Amino acid sequence: MKISSPAFHDGGFIPSTYTCDGRDISPELVWEDIPSQAKSLVLLCEDPDAPMGLFVHWVVFNIPPSTSGLPQGVSSAELTRLSAKQGRTDFGRIGYGGPCPPSATHRYFFKLYALDTLLSLPEGSTRIQVLKAMEGHILSSAELMGKYQRQR
Repeated sequence: MKISSPAFHDGGFIPSTYTCDGRDISPELVWEDIPSQAKSLVLLCEDPDAPMGLFVHWVVFNIPPSTSGLPQGVSSAELTRLSAKQGRTDFGRIGYGGPCPPSATHRYFFKLYALDTLLSLPEGSTRIQVLKAMEGHILSSAELMGKYQRQR
């Protein structure tokens, strides 16, 4: 399984469009080689370099495995049409929240998981709730890492 983005390469810098310094929209993401037995996909975006520890930027679950990615700036309405749900981020809201590090260069991991089930969780569930529900159901995973540092 692979995840990539036309907006930045793995290990590269995320353009400011996708951050709090720009439009703060999600980057286009593309995936391939999803296991044929997958029933749903989960996407997490996390910053392990945040001062208080791991910071959650995006939680999306129950993405249909038939999708090949998400478009740039995917809206809540588009995700709902796909029957996908979004969780609550560490910004305290539902939906994508782009990189906005207080200092230095931070790493942002877009993690994709293929599951053998749909998650019976409501919209607004936390990363921890999603991870707990995923236990024992992960068929495969992939990750894409981008970096960002604010220009002062």
